[in-house]
Amino acid sequence: MNQKIRIGTVGLGLMGSSIATCILAAGHEVTSLVKEMAIADEARHRIQGFLQQLYDEGILTETPEDVLERHIITDNVAHLHDHEVVIESITENIDEKKSVYHKLETVLSPTAIIGSNTSAIPVTVLQSGLQHPERVLGIHWAEPAHITRFMEVICGNESDVQYAYQIVALAESWGKEPSLLKKDIRGFITNRIMYAMLREAFHLVENGYATMEDVDRSLRNDLGYWITFAGPFRFMDLTGIPAYLTVMKDLFPELSNATQAPKYMEELVASGAKGVSNAQGFYPYTSQSAEHWEEQFIEFSYDIRKLAKKYSQNTSEDQK
Repeated sequence: MNQKIRIGTVGLGLMGSSIATCILAAGHEVTSLVKEMAIADEARHRIQGFLQQLYDEGILTETPEDVLERHIITDNVAHLHDHEVVIESITENIDEKKSVYHKLETVLSPTAIIGSNTSAIPVTVLQSGLQHPERVLGIHWAEPAHITRFMEVICGNESDVQYAYQIVALAESWGKEPSLLKKDIRGFITNRIMYAMLREAFHLVENGYATMEDVDRSLRNDLGYWITFAGPFRFMDLTGIPAYLTVMKDLFPELSNATQAPKYMEELVASGAKGVSNAQGFYPYTSQSAEHWEEQFIEFSYDIRKLAKKYSQNTSEDQK
């Protein structure tokens, strides 16, 4: 697959705009399909801001204005007819996603890859009923997509793994370090592990063992200290394997295995809390402090990108 092929995206919300930014910055021409052209100016402005960030950080060498000349926003699916890869990033709704895929199949070549930026919907579910389910993959990005090096490429039961290998190679040219799941499982890798952690975090707080602040502090200063350098298996290698078996035998029976969402989480969402986006979350915010946290998160994301790249395991001797 030509590394500078034209790529399509579907959806230009916050995540969709970030995805389009990443692909544009990698040198591709990008055509973005939107439901309504009324959002085009807002999306274009957002993408220009993301590109300016990359330019200011020295990651992008072209000017944002030059890069934007490669970007087309349209509400006509026919404009994607000659694209080899189309990445959908709309709401996490099965019916809406599948409606998009059916429309794409009316214009795309049978071998064009359709990728879904889903974080939890099984790819096999999204494939069902399509003319060419073998070319449908999960392509799971992390926020902010134009900065992070994370990506998961997921095969459904009917996916042809050769398409997945093509996306992995393409993602590497975008500056990603993709992981490949050859079998479909709900939540994929990081979400399964993160939500197991969140379940235990709520268990500790709701049962009075620790405050939210305590939990956040401990994880930042322990897990946050090593996990950019090494994943859990590498970390066990680095710190001595036998002790982990001993702890597993004692601790696993004590961990929460709740199957219901935490009551406090239900109440918080019902109250309208969205986090820093509306200055209402687990922690108290003013509009100014919420904006400050958002800015700090972006700054941190660039810093951690540099650190992760410096210690990239793709360049270590044992990976050759």
